[in-house]
Amino acid sequence: MDLRTIRYSELPGTSRLFLDYLYEPAKTSGFYAHSPWDAASYTAAAAAVDFPDERRRSLVDALRAQNGDHPLLDQLARPGTFVVATGQQVGLFGGPAYTIYKALTAARLARRLTDLGLPAVPVFWLATEDHDFAEVNHCWVFDGDRRPVRIEAGGEVPSQSPVGPLPVREGAAGELRQALGALPFGGQIAAVVEEAYSAGSTFGVAFQHLLKKLLAPFPLLLLDPLQPPIRQLAAPLLSAALERSSELVPLVVRQNQALEAAGYHAQVHVDAESSMLFLLDGGLRIPLRADGSGYRCGDRQVTTPELLRRAADLSPNALLRPVVQDYILPTLATVMGPAEVAYMAQAQVLYQELGLRTPVVVPRAGFTVLDSRSARLMDRYDLSLPDVWRGEDALRERIAHRLIPYEVERSINQTKSETGEGIARLRADLMSFDPTLAEATERSRRKILHQLGKIEGKVAREALRRSERAGAEAALLSRLICPQRHLQERFYSILPFLAQHGLGLIDRLYQDVDLDGRDHRVLAA
Repeated sequence: MDLRTIRYSELPGTSRLFLDYLYEPAKTSGFYAHSPWDAASYTAAAAAVDFPDERRRSLVDALRAQNGDHPLLDQLARPGTFVVATGQQVGLFGGPAYTIYKALTAARLARRLTDLGLPAVPVFWLATEDHDFAEVNHCWVFDGDRRPVRIEAGGEVPSQSPVGPLPVREGAAGELRQALGALPFGGQIAAVVEEAYSAGSTFGVAFQHLLKKLLAPFPLLLLDPLQPPIRQLAAPLLSAALERSSELVPLVVRQNQALEAAGYHAQVHVDAESSMLFLLDGGLRIPLRADGSGYRCGDRQVTTPELLRRAADLSPNALLRPVVQDYILPTLATVMGPAEVAYMAQAQVLYQELGLRTPVVVPRAGFTVLDSRSARLMDRYDLSLPDVWRGEDALRERIAHRLIPYEVERSINQTKSETGEGIARLRADLMSFDPTLAEATERSRRKILHQLGKIEGKVAREALRRSERAGAEAALLSRLICPQRHLQERFYSILPFLAQHGLGLIDRLYQDVDLDGRDHRVLAA
C-alpha cells in the first residue's frame, strides 16, 4: 500500500485552533493540560489518575454486561490499568469512515502505552443518548462507478429522543446490498451488516454489533452510557455539575472569550441560561435551562432538589460529556476528531473546577483511501488532493492542461517567454527616446500575454472536449475523494471501502496509524 501525507493546513475547513494544536502546540498550551507530542505528557497524566478501587469494580461489572467476558476486562480490573477513550454517535451502518479511524487510533495507542509500561485498554463510548436523529439516520456509500448513494433509516421521531433506543427501518440493509453489489467484496460486507442490523435492531445495539464484527482483530471495549449501571456511575459527577452549574457556566463563558481573544473559536455556544445538562424524561432528552432558583425543563419548572433525586436521569452536553467519561473511566488519553479537540479547549475549566485530572487529547488518524485506478489517475495527471478539493470544474481544467500536446504547450510557453523578453528590450530602448512610449509597451505586453493566455485556455478546453474519458475521470476522482465538496472520511461510511478492498483493509489502516505523525494520510490500496 502506497502511503503519502498531506498537512492539515491543506485540508478545507480546518480550524486555526486545530492547526496550532498540531503544529505549534506552544500557542495552545494555555487551553490544554498536556501535549500529545511530548512523551512526558503521558507519564504526567498517568500519575494524576487516582481511580478508586470500588469504582473500578463497578465499572468492570457494568462493562461486562455490555461486552460479555471480554479478556480486556480482566486487564481493566487490575489496579493501575488506564483507559484510552474515544467515541462517536451511533450513526447508521457505523456512521462516517472516521468512526473506524478513531477506534483504530485508540487501539494502537493503548498498545503503545502498554508496551511503555503504562497498561491501558481502549474503550469506545457509544453516544446513544445524543438526540440528533437527522445526523445518524442515514449514511453515504458509493457504487461500482463511485457514484454517491444515500441510504436512510427513515421514520419520523420526536426531535428530542435519544437515538440509541430507536429502531432502524427494515429494508435499509437491503438497499446497502444493492448499492455495494458491483464492488468486489460487496456481498460479503452486506452480509456482515445484515447480521448486525437484523429485524428489530436499534441504532445503538446494531452499531455496537457492527463495530464488534469489523474490529474483531483489535480488542476494544464498548460502553453504552444509557445502560443503568453506567448512569449510576455517572450520577455523582452529574449531581456536582448540577449543584455548581451557576459557577461552571460563567467559567466556560470566560474561557470562550479567552479563546476568541487568542484568535480561535468557541466550538460550543454557552450562554447565561445554559446548564450544560439535559434531563432524560419520558423517552426524551430535554435541555435544562437556568430559571431563577431552579430550572426550566420544556414547559415546566423543576427544582434542584428534584433533579438531584433523579441524578441518574441527567445527561451531559458536548462540553460536560468528556468530563463525565473521565470520571467513570481511569482515562489516560482520549482520541478525538478536530471539532472534539476544540471542545476540550473549552472543557478544560470544567475539569479543573470539578476536581478531575485531564487526559492527554490525541487527534485521531485521518485517511483518504484511493483505489489503484484513482491512484494511477492522480499520478498520470500530476494531481494532489488540494487539486481535487477545488471542485470538479477546476479539476477538469487542471486535467485539460495536462492533455495539451507537449509540442503545443512548449510553443505557447516559448511564445509567451519570447514576447515578454522582446517587449522588455523594446521598452528599455524606448525609455531614453520617449518614456511615454515605453509605458505604452508595458500595456501592450499585458494585453498580448492576456490573449496568449486565452488561446492556451481554448487549447486546453479543446483537448478536454476531445477526450470524454478525461472528463469522466475528473468526475470519478471528485466523487471518490471529495464527494459533494466534503472530505471523504467525513462523508462516506467505511463500508464501500471494505466492499472494494476487503476486510483486510482495516488491518492495513491499523498498521498505518502513525501516532507520531501530525498529517492527514493518503493510502493507495
